[in-house]
Amino acid sequence: MDKLDCVVIGAGAIGLAVARFLAMAGREVVILEKHRAIGMETSSRNSEVIHAGIYYPTGSLKARLCVAGRDALYAYCNERAISHRRCGKLIVATSEAQSTRLAALHSQAHANGCNEVGFLTGPEAMSLEPDLSCVAALSSPNTGVIDSHAYMLALQGDAENAGAMIAFGSEVTSGAATENGIVLQVTSIDGTQSELQAQTVVNCGGLWASHIARHVAGLQQESIPTAWFAKGNYYSLAAKAPFSRLIYPVPEPGGLGVHLTLDLGGQARFGPDVEWLENVADNIDYTVDPGRAERFYREIRAYWPQLPDASLQPAYSGVRPKISGPGAPAADFLFSSHGSAHYLGLYGIESPGLTASLAIAEYAANLIAQK
Repeated sequence: MDKLDCVVIGAGAIGLAVARFLAMAGREVVILEKHRAIGMETSSRNSEVIHAGIYYPTGSLKARLCVAGRDALYAYCNERAISHRRCGKLIVATSEAQSTRLAALHSQAHANGCNEVGFLTGPEAMSLEPDLSCVAALSSPNTGVIDSHAYMLALQGDAENAGAMIAFGSEVTSGAATENGIVLQVTSIDGTQSELQAQTVVNCGGLWASHIARHVAGLQQESIPTAWFAKGNYYSLAAKAPFSRLIYPVPEPGGLGVHLTLDLGGQARFGPDVEWLENVADNIDYTVDPGRAERFYREIRAYWPQLPDASLQPAYSGVRPKISGPGAPAADFLFSSHGSAHYLGLYGIESPGLTASLAIAEYAANLIAQK
């Protein structure tokens, strides 16, 4: 049985950031990734937005790590010449009832340390974006967009330069927590099975983090969170959008509403919506149903009345790794050892996980160091 220092499960943005931090701190790190490449799930199926840290409950891990991660991410992008753009965002209220919620969101943004977020009247917002329709808005100048794949490649490069290794096509199928470490059973794509023991295991399995933990004997099973899967569908715009900033409605339960984001080329896409999935297996259907566009037109036209007919095209979808279900308050990020001195699991790392990834990595490494 191979004996290793540190194993990170998952090579998405979070796993790569954690592996990078640990390797650069001197740990011997092996990353186990069941797919053939990095970032094949949640990390490559999102809006690629760098969030400011506005929405999350003050003092929560999401709020704290988003603000810290945002600043670290912008600095890292500048240092490593990763394509990104600090384009700014408007969160818009399209009714007086929403204006009240917008005012509360403005106060929360400042409580979270986003003091740059400003309140705009409808005319002020529409002077910035003439095709917009709203009664009030918040301006978030620190919101941006990033080439997430280039970012993950940079994380991978840093980790490997510091000595980390990635084993692609290597799925953790079971394990056991012992006094001396975590024993993992690993199955390769060709069906070969192997066993290894790690002094430290960091579960960054994203959508499958809870599933992985439940198959590790010796962990406190009652403390492993239930996984919920919220699919988000995206549609692209056939023509060029007349906006230079991201446009977000007032948040809705389960997500941030059908918003307009821009890629680095200025092309607009809309989404995600919230489609709760049941009985999820490993083969998630990422197909975007063209019929869901009807709701998109209705919601988008609340803030962009001139959206042309037949201009939305199914683009792609992603699934949020949630640990709170329909109708429940949004859960915070969760880091748990489940009673083992050799294990740390990361759960519910949905948005703003990409933005917060560097701060999440440092936070996780500090928890490991305290064991």
